Parts: sequence; structure tokens; C-alpha cells
Amino acid sequence: MASRANHLILLGCGLLCAAALLCTRMVGPSVAQAPAYQAPPAYQTPLYQGPAAIPSPAAVSNFPIAFDARLAGDARQTRFILDLDKPVQFRAFALADPYRVIVDLPQVSFQLPAGVGVTGRGLVKAYRYGLVMPGGSRIVFDLMGPAKIAKSYVLEAANGQPPRLVLEFEEVDRTTFVQSLAPENRPELRPAIAEANAAVARADAPAAPQPAPGPPDKRPVVVIDPGHGGVDNGTQAGGGDIMEKNLVLGFGLALRDRIEKSGKYRVVMTRTDDTFIPLGDRVKIARNESAALFVSIHADALRRGEGDAQGATIYTLSDKATDSEAERLADTENKSDAIGGVSLADEPTEVADILIDLVQRETKTFSNRFARILMGEMKTTVRMHKHPLKSAGFRVLKAPDVPSVLVELGYVSNKGDLEHLVSENWRNRTVGSIAQAIDTFLAKRLATAGPGK
Repeated sequence: MASRANHLILLGCGLLCAAALLCTRMVGPSVAQAPAYQAPPAYQTPLYQGPAAIPSPAAVSNFPIAFDARLAGDARQTRFILDLDKPVQFRAFALADPYRVIVDLPQVSFQLPAGVGVTGRGLVKAYRYGLVMPGGSRIVFDLMGPAKIAKSYVLEAANGQPPRLVLEFEEVDRTTFVQSLAPENRPELRPAIAEANAAVARADAPAAPQPAPGPPDKRPVVVIDPGHGGVDNGTQAGGGDIMEKNLVLGFGLALRDRIEKSGKYRVVMTRTDDTFIPLGDRVKIARNESAALFVSIHADALRRGEGDAQGATIYTLSDKATDSEAERLADTENKSDAIGGVSLADEPTEVADILIDLVQRETKTFSNRFARILMGEMKTTVRMHKHPLKSAGFRVLKAPDVPSVLVELGYVSNKGDLEHLVSENWRNRTVGSIAQAIDTFLAKRLATAGPGK
């Protein structure tokens, strides 16, 4: 009986093994034909190798991962596809001279195959990608010629395929390309084209009544410059929930409102929303407005292991930094648009002119004078840094004919400063002290210049 029972057990095991093998052969081909989408490894070598510490594998895993990219099409229509592990928001726009398309993204961990983007296809000559700064990434496409973004969208994961960012380019002529640009990115049309377009417009459009020009606003102009914005988050705290760009924008808008209440000055903001403004454009805004004063608002941070610092600091322009901390900060702020979509070749070259140099010397004197007045007002209401007046080579302060300062309101890396920076009561008091300093400085300068100056 025992021998018979053993035979039955062995027979049963054999039947089970055969059934399992049969099921494997039946299921195997269908699985191979439609593999489920799997995200790529959470961490590989990070692209960003800047002064900030290289993020840990756990930190990088929080960012979207781009793991493949490709181009398809020809010289008339070209499509770009970026495979991601999760959908992302983005902003795409074109720039002229040279022809480029810029795609701004939240921080992405680019884990693309080596050599991707070095060579192009169709309308795309080549493309590059990377971290503009912690919190923001950018893709820059160099185009073979004028082309427009016909479509741009993100596809959700479906049918075993990953989420995808898709851009479709179409060939256009230069006139169409230029007209499609945002006004601030639009170069002057060639004179013949501009004249022809104007002539057609005059012939087609009925003459509209021109409103009588109002009296010119002769009030001094104060430019308030909330730092960073858009793809550039600036410093961050609270696990990334608190961003410098938002803190300084709120502060700048409150300062604008306080100054405008007096009615003495006209206030111009370099940005009033979450928009990336290149450093050179911030300077141009001040110069185009013939500003009497330029005040750039920021909040600093020290990386872990660099010690602790607290209090507000006021910076003016200098070729030589007052100390290593000022030099570090200037280097950090100046990298805001050094990579990705902003041409540094547009920097003004006329500063070498001796007359401009003389004007700039006078401007530095006024800048230093305002910095001292500002420190005197702020120290009565705000905790100041142990060395509150410093100088360094900030690009945003380089308008040769506009007195300019950069105010670091505090350190988001310091617990006490961070509590102040998010406090409405602290902001109101600090806004009041800066507004008072601006009024004191401009009143003295206008009195010295005399009427009509």
C-alpha cells in the first residue's frame, strides 16, 4: 500500500509540473509582446555639478526622470519626443538671432543616453539640456532656420507607453517667425519689410482718432526688482515648499504699494508674477525708464556645513568683493541666466567709454549713499547682518547711470530669519523702513539737483 501511495504522489507531482510548464509557454509570448511600462532606475549620475551639493539618490528620486529623447521628421516638419517617468508642466517659446526654441521645466533628472542632442535632424540643428539652477531645468533647441512651435503637449502614460513631452516644429519664413514671437523677444523687422507692412496697414485700416497726449509724468521712477522667478526658484526652505522667488515677489509688491501711496514716485516692477526675467533685461528696464533708483530684493541661504548666518545685508556694485561671502553670493546670483536660452553676448559694451566710466563713478557714489541711508532705516526695525554693508560684482547692479542696490532680506537657511520672512507683520515693518529710506534719499538728491533736473 505504501509503495502504491508513493507512486500516486509522484504521479501527482509530475502532472502539476507539466501543467505549470504548459501555462508558462502559453502566457510567455503575450507578456513579451506587450511589456508593461517600468520607470527607469531612480538615480544615475546627476547632470548638475554646480556649487550646490550633489543630491542624494533619495532626493533625486523626487524629481521627474527623463530617460529617452528622439527627433523624427524632415526639413519641413520635425517632432521632438521626451520620455518621462511622470507628466510635467512646461513652457515653450522661441527666440531669434540665432533661431532657438526654449523649453522651461521644473527640475528634471536627465538620464538620457550619451550623445543625445549633439546632432540634430530636420529643423533642429542640435539641442542641449540641463539644470538652470536647483528647482528648474531647461532644454534649448538650436534651429537650422526660422520655425514655429506648431504643437506642444504632454501625453499621459497609456497602453504600456510612458508619459511623453512632445514638440512639433514647422518651417516658416523669417517674417512669420518674428511676428510669432512675444513682443519682448521680437527683433526689429528689416526696414523694407517693416515699411511695407506699415503701408499695407495704413491702406487697410481706417484712420483712428488719436487721443490727446496727457501731460508727461515727471515723477522720479523707482524700479523694484524681485529676484529670480519662473524656472529660477532661487533659494528654498521647508523641503522646497518655501521658495525665494515667491517670498521676494510678495515683498516687492508690498513695497510698490507702500511707495505709490505717497504719490511722489512712479514705481516700475521688473516682474509682477512668476516669470523668468534675464539679468540683463532687468538692467535694461531700469535704464529705459531713466530710473532714479533700482532696488533688487533677494533672500540668501547657506548650504549645510557652511555654518550659520542671519540678518539683512545691503550690497552695492564693486569690481572686488568685500569678502568671500559677498563673492559667493554674486557668483550664485550671476548664474541665474548664464546657461540655457539667454545670450550673454547682448551685454552692453559701451561701459569702456571714458564718459560712461565717469557717469558710473558718480552712480556708485549715489548707490553707496543710498545703501548707508537704507542701513540706517532698516536697523531700527530689522535684524541686520553683522557686516550689513557689502559690495561685489552683481550683474543686476551694472546700470552705469542708475543708482542700484541689492537687498538680501535674510537667510532662509536660518530658522529665525525664515520665521521673519514668512511673517506679514515683519514684512510690513521692513517695507516701511525701505520706503522711508527711498523717500529720504530721493528728497535729498532732488533738492541737490534743483528744479527741472
